[in-house]
Amino acid sequence: MSINQPLSILLVGAGGFLGTVARYLVALAFSPASPGFPYATFSVNIAGSFLIGFLSELAVSTTIVSPEARLFLVTGFCGGFTTFSSYMFEGATLAREGELFYFSLYLAGSIVAGFVALYTGIIAAKPWS
Repeated sequence: MSINQPLSILLVGAGGFLGTVARYLVALAFSPASPGFPYATFSVNIAGSFLIGFLSELAVSTTIVSPEARLFLVTGFCGGFTTFSSYMFEGATLAREGELFYFSLYLAGSIVAGFVALYTGIIAAKPWS
């Protein structure tokens, strides 16, 4: 069964909204007690990775999670909650498919290139600060 595009967009958007709000609430819950270590981000990344693995497996191996629910929960909610979960899921998919070169390139490359891009952005912003 194909899901129409407007419905898909609404499902992802609604899930993303709720995931983003949940992420913010976790940050608020941890903010008074997290000096020195980003406990909120760490917790969200681990919880999001569990959720995307659990929900994706249910979606592909059972009928418990419909295509619409998968868009809402996996793409929307988990994507809004943390993109780290998507990063982990995509890495695991590469590993499961035996694409170890691309798995290594994706995981290490994302970390290194992401840090370089972050630092480059900081340097690029210096003239305005």
